Amino acid sequence: MSPVDAPLAICWVGSHNGMEKALVDRNGIPFMGIAASGVRGRGVFGAAQGMITLARGFAQARRLISIFRPNVLFATGGYVCAPVVLAAWLARVPIMIYLPDVEPGLTIRLLARLAQRVAVTTAASVRYFKPGQAVVTGYPVRQVLCTRHDPTAARERLGLVAQSLGGEERLEERVLLVMGGSQGAHSINRAICDGIEPLLAEAQVIHLTGRRDIEWVRERRAALPDALRARYHVYDYLEDEVADALLAADLVVARAGASTLGELPAAGVASILVPYPYAGAHQWANANFLAGAGAAVIVPDHMVGCQLVPTAVALLRDAPRREAMARAARSLAQPDAAARIARELRELAS
Repeated sequence: MSPVDAPLAICWVGSHNGMEKALVDRNGIPFMGIAASGVRGRGVFGAAQGMITLARGFAQARRLISIFRPNVLFATGGYVCAPVVLAAWLARVPIMIYLPDVEPGLTIRLLARLAQRVAVTTAASVRYFKPGQAVVTGYPVRQVLCTRHDPTAARERLGLVAQSLGGEERLEERVLLVMGGSQGAHSINRAICDGIEPLLAEAQVIHLTGRRDIEWVRERRAALPDALRARYHVYDYLEDEVADALLAADLVVARAGASTLGELPAAGVASILVPYPYAGAHQWANANFLAGAGAAVIVPDHMVGCQLVPTAVALLRDAPRREAMARAARSLAQPDAAARIARELRELAS
C-alpha cells in the first residue's frame, strides 16, 4: 500500500475550553485541548497574559507532537493554531494551512510563512500567498447539501406543511431561513422580530436565534396570532437539521462567515448577507465575493433595522430575481472540496 492510500490516524487539537470539543468527540475523533489566547486589542496587561498562555500552549503542542509524531499538520487559523504550527515547524512536520475566508487574517498570514502549502476556498485568495503555495480546494460542506436538492422533501423532514393565512390555502409556500452563526446575531434577531408580521405574510420563517436570544424571541412568537405563530419556527440552534433548513429555504438571511462561501452555493440558495461589523474585513470580503457573483445582496449591520425586512420582503415577492441569484450561487459550488483537501494532505504527508 502506498503512503497516499494508507489509513490515517487523526488527532484534533483545539483550545481546552473550545466549543468544538463536543462535536469532535461525537464523531469519534481523539481531541487534545491546549492553552490558547488572543493578544491583539487587549492592552499591555492583557497582551502579556495572552503571550504567557500561548507559551504554555506551545509547550503542550511540542509535547503532543513528540508523542503523536504526525506526518502532516492541517491548520485552519485562529489563536490555538499558532503554537501548534510553530511546534510542528520546529519538528520538521509538513504543514498545510487552510484559509476558509476570502481574505486571510493576521494569524493566517503569519502562519503561512511556515507552511509548505495553503488550501484556499476561492481563486480570489491565491494572490495573498507565495507563487505556487496556494491551491484552490473550495470550502468543505456536509455531503447532504450536495446530493439532495428537493426542497419539498427537506420541508417534509423539518415538519413544515403548507399553511393557510386569512382562510386562503398557500399552495406555493415560500420559506425564509434566518441564522446568525453558532452564537446568533442580536441585531439580525431584533430586526426580524420587529418586522416578523410582514415577513410571515410572505413566507414561513425558520429562525435560528442562538442561545442568548432564544427566550425573548420565543416570547415574541407566543404573542403572535395563532395563524402567524404556526408559520414561525424558532430554534436556538440546529445541527444535522440545518442542511434541510438550507435546502428548504427560498431565501437565507445570514452573517457572512466563511461557511457561507460553501453552504449557500452547495444549497443553491439566494441570500441576504449582514457582515459582522467587528471581524475586520473578513466578512465583508466574503459577502462582496458572493454579491459580486450575483448570488447575494448585502445589508450593512448599522442599516439592518431599516433595510433588512423590506429587502427580504421584496426578494420573497420577486421569484425571477431569487431564481437568478440561486443559479449564481450554485455556479460557485465545489462539492468535492473535502476530497481535494484530503488528497493534498495525503500527498504532503507522503
